[in-house]
Amino acid sequence: MTNFADLGLNQSVLRAVAEGGYETMTPIQKQAIPAVLENKDLIAIAQTGTGKTAAFSLPLIQKLLTGEGKRTPKGARALILAPTRELAIQISENVRAYGKYLHLKSTLIYGGAGAKPQIKAMAAGVDILIATPGRLLDLMNQRHVNLGNVEYLVLDEADRMLDMGFIRDIQKIIAQLPKARQTLLFSATMPTTVEKLANSILQNPLRIEVAPAATTAEKVAQHVLMVPKGRKRDLLAHVLKDESLSRVLIFTRTKHGANRVARQLDQLGISSDAIHGNKSQNARQKALNAFRSGETRALVATDVAARGIDVDGVTHVINFEIPNEPESYVHRIGRTARAGATGSSLSFCDHEERAYLKDIEKSIRQPVPVLEDHPFHAEGIASAPAGEESKPANGGRGRRGGGNRRPSGSGSGNRQNNGGGRSGAPKSQNAGSGAAKPQRSGSGKPRSRNRRPQRTAA
Repeated sequence: MTNFADLGLNQSVLRAVAEGGYETMTPIQKQAIPAVLENKDLIAIAQTGTGKTAAFSLPLIQKLLTGEGKRTPKGARALILAPTRELAIQISENVRAYGKYLHLKSTLIYGGAGAKPQIKAMAAGVDILIATPGRLLDLMNQRHVNLGNVEYLVLDEADRMLDMGFIRDIQKIIAQLPKARQTLLFSATMPTTVEKLANSILQNPLRIEVAPAATTAEKVAQHVLMVPKGRKRDLLAHVLKDESLSRVLIFTRTKHGANRVARQLDQLGISSDAIHGNKSQNARQKALNAFRSGETRALVATDVAARGIDVDGVTHVINFEIPNEPESYVHRIGRTARAGATGSSLSFCDHEERAYLKDIEKSIRQPVPVLEDHPFHAEGIASAPAGEESKPANGGRGRRGGGNRRPSGSGSGNRQNNGGGRSGAPKSQNAGSGAAKPQRSGSGKPRSRNRRPQRTAA
């Protein structure tokens, strides 16, 4: 069974799927859809870009056709939770496309937009509610949403929702759902926190894993470029001279870093925009649409904002700053080589990011090849050991509240406040070729610099 037509789906659903240009199922769809139709709770692990949205939305639509019209005021029959508004919007667009010939009603609830239209949309009830946890919980507390009749629960990108700190919101939401329901959990990775959540809310789930946890897309050509921190902007300008980098997604750790990189690209005459948690929803959607249409060549994003960037034809992902969590690396490069296409990732690695690179290589179980063919290659960084001694204190996680204490080799003490993730900014290196060596005291130990930690340069 490889074609959607083999699933026994409603003819109107199959018509919509065919009009979308889909005929053959992806591996996750082939395994997940029949399981959902058989009423099984499900844990599905698959890389981004493998068709997870259709894997849960198609069988969900099929099952909701039974008892069509059972809506209750302020209620929903199916609830889909997503970590970001971009991903929620993407899911909603897919649900609407697959159900366009049906009479099912769906709506969106997410932060960063006016609550009144969302409250109005829920007044008469819906079949499918797609929501981000924070805004949904707000409206539940205000008694504008009642989840007492939910039959189906879907947690999409469960790992990122927990990484963003949504665990308590999710637990409060689930506490308001009926015990008798079908629950589906989809995730690209399966860290311990997700495993614990799954065990607490699913009943005898079927586990599907179409790719080993934390592996990267096979069709992504990965490379790391060793470069002093102060030359990263020069390196970015250099690599973007290559016109084959025609649709580029660039990642930074912080929102301010994303803005700075976007400004640099504008100065170079490269059409670009930034997308992060400080941007309004309209600005984020406008930037995403311009990137999707090809109006802008480069989109600079933080990890959280990148959730839901489902754009075909992303030729390259550039990690301007290497993430301090291997899972984020997996998600980042998964934005290219989607829908069967090929793609490339370039990671700019300075001296103190060597430890992050080592963690990534350990997680994905393969080395990332070093690309030396650029004018800013720092052999000293490439050959330096990537042991614990080079990793910023606290694994790159800033201390809550910051303060004036000088952490040894740590980055900024400020948390990234864009909905999740940690800034993890390592201490700045001096500009120039090669890695800057720490000053040493007579005891042979690195001597602390008499200054406060700086934000990551971007």
